[in-house]
Amino acid sequence: MENCIFCKIVAGEIPSPRLYEDDKMIVIRDIEPKAKLHYLCIPKTHFALLSEMDDARADVVKHCFTVIPTLEKELGLEGGYRVIINQGENGGQTVHHLHIHLLGGEKLADF
Repeated sequence: MENCIFCKIVAGEIPSPRLYEDDKMIVIRDIEPKAKLHYLCIPKTHFALLSEMDDARADVVKHCFTVIPTLEKELGLEGGYRVIINQGENGGQTVHHLHIHLLGGEKLADF
């Protein structure tokens, strides 16, 4: 996806320090944090919505959710964290490449 900022980050065209990387995903800091600690887990496979998942994409998302808990200590999230996937315009999705927000490092407000 030539205009996707996350595809450009994954490809290395836009520099962004990677806190974690494997063959299916990267984790970076969010540039507009909504909590003391705010990370983005970005699958390397481009798709925008959960409704676009097929078996291969579901395996990538499963991989992300399997790896995220192993990074708690490294990312400073041992005290707990919030996991968010925004979907579509009304859901607050501003980059149309599925990604997982990880927020923590402080007591988060109820919503």
